[in-house]
Amino acid sequence: MREITPLTQSDCFTFFTRIKSGFDFPLHYHEEFELNFIQNAKSARRVVGDHIEEIDDLELVLVGPNLQHAWFTHNCKSQEIKEITIQFHKELFDEKFLRRNQLSFIRTMFEKSARGILFSRTTAGQIANRIAELNNKTGFDSVLELMSILHDLSTSRNMRILSDASFNATEHFSYSSRRIEKAFEYMNENFDKSITLSEVAKLANMSEVSFSRFFKQRTGSTFIDSLNEIRLGHASRILIETTQNISEVAYDCGFNNISNFNRIFKKKKGCTPKGFRESFSGTRIFV
Repeated sequence: MREITPLTQSDCFTFFTRIKSGFDFPLHYHEEFELNFIQNAKSARRVVGDHIEEIDDLELVLVGPNLQHAWFTHNCKSQEIKEITIQFHKELFDEKFLRRNQLSFIRTMFEKSARGILFSRTTAGQIANRIAELNNKTGFDSVLELMSILHDLSTSRNMRILSDASFNATEHFSYSSRRIEKAFEYMNENFDKSITLSEVAKLANMSEVSFSRFFKQRTGSTFIDSLNEIRLGHASRILIETTQNISEVAYDCGFNNISNFNRIFKKKKGCTPKGFRESFSGTRIFV
């Protein structure tokens, strides 16, 4: 399942922390990097790519973009699992920026994260407080601290690559075309309004048929699927940040009726909007 995260293009990263008694989110992947700290979940099962194993009571894992992953309750008996999840855009660190000598360790770590990285128990213990305290920092300070954490992780010892090199869960599509960029800019700016294929095709100076084919070839998704994913991303954000009722969220994000919104939400995210909101009942921040 492809997850549409609540991280928008205006954010640098999201931070979620929660205490729970089990894992119930299905196997999924998304465009963003994810750093997951988990405590008190001994004998739960981790799946990253084609790698499956029971976990100990403390772990820290970095999952790269589009790599399938999930944690399952399995044999875990704990009623107080602590989970901290940090998600950040793959474009947060520009490719040219990462080529600088001072960023070489982070660049290498990001490359390895395409297969998933399990950091040592020692590293997880040393970095735990800094990760937990990240939600107490704001603005630029929080971004600097995230960069500092990532740098320290990249230079840590005994990190372990999880998934096999031959495993490739999803294709990586290029969004480099200026026509595609314009289409996504327009959809992101007008997601709350009625948007047709015809008007977006005109922006690209193409016929509807040609643009539809071009869009699918470049992104791997249809125009309407991409538009719905953008809308769901904004809806997810509102569900997490507010107590606004679900009908209002649906209409504010461009869905024409509540039943259509519920159907698409459950199909794409594996749960209802209400269930999604309840699963994010812990602390969360967007930076």
